Amino acid sequence: MSGRILIAGIGNVFLGDDGFGVETVRRLSEPGCRPPDHVEVADIGVRGVHLAYQLLDGYDTLVLVDATARGGAPGTLYLIEAAEAGSIAPQSPVLDGHQMSPDAVLALLDTLCAGTGGTPPRRIWVVGCEPGCLDEGIGLSAPVAAAVPEAVRMVLDLVRRPVGELLDEEHNAAAN
Repeated sequence: MSGRILIAGIGNVFLGDDGFGVETVRRLSEPGCRPPDHVEVADIGVRGVHLAYQLLDGYDTLVLVDATARGGAPGTLYLIEAAEAGSIAPQSPVLDGHQMSPDAVLALLDTLCAGTGGTPPRRIWVVGCEPGCLDEGIGLSAPVAAAVPEAVRMVLDLVRRPVGELLDEEHNAAAN
């Protein structure tokens, strides 16, 4: 990938496996595990409004890392190419910045871009992990904790992919 990339860890560390995204980006920030220079890593946590405003700084690609319940076994990793920013309308007015889901953040971003002349990211990826426990408490369950190193590899592989490879994927997807 080329252009500026933001890797954003999403989640609440006080709700068990919901802290998956935060733990993954913490590991991505450790020495020896740093992404390329054009990639920024941010622990967003529960500050969805902050993420929407940060995206106004102009990123080509956004990689969200978050707990993602899709019905698999706890610790299952998913790589999802999200719909374009603004394609998801929020269900209700966004008033609580600590309760914003990624789809609400992207809808807010579309509104902010319209008001400021900004441009949303061209690509949005979600690296998700099936949670096992979202009860109050600090720390990831064993299967989710075991998935973090693979999630780090997945994110690094994604942001290091050559642009030509991604363009080939887009062309092949459009042809099918």
